[in-house]
Amino acid sequence: MKHKQLSSIPFLLFFLLFLAACKEEEYAIPTLPQTLQNDVIKRTLGPNLVGQNIEFAYAMAIPKSLGKLTSAQVEASIAGAEATYMDNKSYNTAGNGEDVGVPVGSVSTNAGGKTTVTFTADTIAATLRYFYRIPAAAKGQEVSFTFSANASNGQTVSYKMGPYKIAEMDMVLDLDVKDSSAAYISIEDMAVYNPTQAATNAAKVDLVYLYRSIPNVAFAHGLVAPSAKTYLPGVTLPSGVSRSAKVRRAWALRDFHLARLQYGIYIDDLDFQQLNLDDAPDFAINLRAESGAWVETADGKYRAYIYVNSINNATKSAKISIKRYTLK
Repeated sequence: MKHKQLSSIPFLLFFLLFLAACKEEEYAIPTLPQTLQNDVIKRTLGPNLVGQNIEFAYAMAIPKSLGKLTSAQVEASIAGAEATYMDNKSYNTAGNGEDVGVPVGSVSTNAGGKTTVTFTADTIAATLRYFYRIPAAAKGQEVSFTFSANASNGQTVSYKMGPYKIAEMDMVLDLDVKDSSAAYISIEDMAVYNPTQAATNAAKVDLVYLYRSIPNVAFAHGLVAPSAKTYLPGVTLPSGVSRSAKVRRAWALRDFHLARLQYGIYIDDLDFQQLNLDDAPDFAINLRAESGAWVETADGKYRAYIYVNSINNATKSAKISIKRYTLK
């Protein structure tokens, strides 16, 4: 019995040490750095397209005992388009989840690639949103950003973001097409023409939009190359309009940029680069709202994705949006 009691002592010691090791450490309030601090997050997702925004949230703070914020700047390696700006409101999230903005500075100014807000409120902390409108000059390039803030005690802090690749795609939104009138689509021009305009731009017309209600045939809304005469019932093509194209219908491919719906995916440059339409026909019929079609022009110069935003059977019309990639 005495031998058993002695042998249990090491186990007891081990158990007590285990309990001590598992004891939670006491919480200590973090010590606030006694200097100007900053941080940045990128808010936008997906490919960066010319004419669209890249959005950031820039946070900065300084201990009250050291002074206050005086200005915030962002300098882009490629100057943004005219619509580039930094919001002069500092945002916080209310209890209902809504963002609430409080004005803290002057309206931002742009000088070259630099955008500046000068603080007018006596504040030691702020989060400002920066919207970089992607210029045509940045297409296919990389752009970087340097965020910086200044305090009344002379301290300066900065934060670098990027580089970010700007897509080579082009995009146009909400083109109206209508049977027999606004029916001729040019991928090169990313435009819709009426018959008179189509005759003038015949070498650029790639697709004809039409609507047909044919008994026992699922035709409805179609995007058909002028070469596919069988699928252009009752259509008299304008003079010179005769090009072919490769067309493949796509279901449930809701690109966020084109569709602007709650759920979807992003079509990027790589999708066009890897696209294979070798066996595609020259027509797509029975298209519906939120469907689309991949297209390659007859000269192999362009690939595109045409998204059907909405359709109207009664008026034989639809609204479409296009992403286009120029092949090298």
